[in-house]
Amino acid sequence: MSETPPNTLQYRFDGPEDAPVLVIGPSLGTTWHMWDRQIPELTRHWRVFRYDLPGHGGAPARPAAAVSELGDRLLATLDGVGVQRFGYVGCSIGGAIGADLALRQPHRVAALALVASSARFGSADEFRQRGVIVRTNGLEPMARTAPERWFTPAYAAAQPAIVEWAVQMVRTTDPGCYIAACEALAAFDIRTELSRIPVPTLVLVGAEDQVTGPGDARTLVAGIPDARLALVPGASHLAPVEQPGAVTDLLLTHFSTAWQDTQAAIPMPDSVPRLTAPVQPVAEIAAVQAPDAPPGGRPDPYEPGMRLRREVLGDAQVDAALADADDFAGDFQELVTRYAWGEVWSRDGLDRRTRSTVTLTALVASGRLESLAAHTRAALRNGLTPAEIREVLMQTAVYCGIPAASAAFTIAQSVIRAETTPPA
Repeated sequence: MSETPPNTLQYRFDGPEDAPVLVIGPSLGTTWHMWDRQIPELTRHWRVFRYDLPGHGGAPARPAAAVSELGDRLLATLDGVGVQRFGYVGCSIGGAIGADLALRQPHRVAALALVASSARFGSADEFRQRGVIVRTNGLEPMARTAPERWFTPAYAAAQPAIVEWAVQMVRTTDPGCYIAACEALAAFDIRTELSRIPVPTLVLVGAEDQVTGPGDARTLVAGIPDARLALVPGASHLAPVEQPGAVTDLLLTHFSTAWQDTQAAIPMPDSVPRLTAPVQPVAEIAAVQAPDAPPGGRPDPYEPGMRLRREVLGDAQVDAALADADDFAGDFQELVTRYAWGEVWSRDGLDRRTRSTVTLTALVASGRLESLAAHTRAALRNGLTPAEIREVLMQTAVYCGIPAASAAFTIAQSVIRAETTPPA
């Protein structure tokens, strides 16, 4: 294990120092130990580099709210130890990080394996509500339900010690980093970009995975030009733990046959030096450039406004509003998206928590309680706790009147109960 400077990840190496490097990424709520059963065989062929997500496995609690940010931290870590080109295998969010690297830095990824992963993880609403539940209740609800998400019922019944070990991985995760990872998964969507992944890819999924199941795997295989599907019987989401032998064999076969010099087909950009061993770190990844403004003005705020509107209010709320937008109301919905969300909510002067506080107060003060439920949900998504929302409404009782605050408490209480109660 190594110390972790800012903007890098906690990691460990196993295997011979002169072997090609195979990078292995974990699932949300787990540590690099989820891959322990694969290490003896993999290290016969590769130098295995495993990493932990921020706040997982005792790693420093430095939240990262985007998959690309996690990818940048991984590359910075690899640069720091002189690793330029590598094979990559990742489970769930670990797979998302690998797919992101294959899209943005394909010259560095020799071959790719996506385990229990997806081009789009469920719905954004699902992961943002998970963040609300953790912010309100801590990680215990996620720990309690982890076995049913990760393992088949038969395995969970037969292996109580392993199930308890998995539960403890979740319990010892930093809640803020877990919430940030949920936000990263909520925003992750590469369905339209799969055809640009140029590296040989194994898509591996447990046949009984209810989180990112065979349907998600087939979407990946259909979209990635050089991809193959491996379905593991008797396995759910954490297939490397539940069926370690089968997963190890599939990885050995894939990386032994797919690991090839693809640099002729994927040329390295001129900015990346051609180095021979020992490899030296390269410069930091350049920031993504903002799109050019259209001739005669700044970019149209509609698309960023729509993204922000969905992030704050949730897909279900926005879809319902747009579904009702006929010829009469359509222009108004466009105005709301472009002006309220693309112009005002997106300004840098206040963070989202503060904007939610102001919005709740304004709705009570103006008597516009028909929008209070939606913005109470938004406040929870934006990081306000139920206790903080209570204090906002207590303040409105003084300055906006007891009757208005009483009605607001009734609405907010119902929303908070629904949004923060863990699944049974």
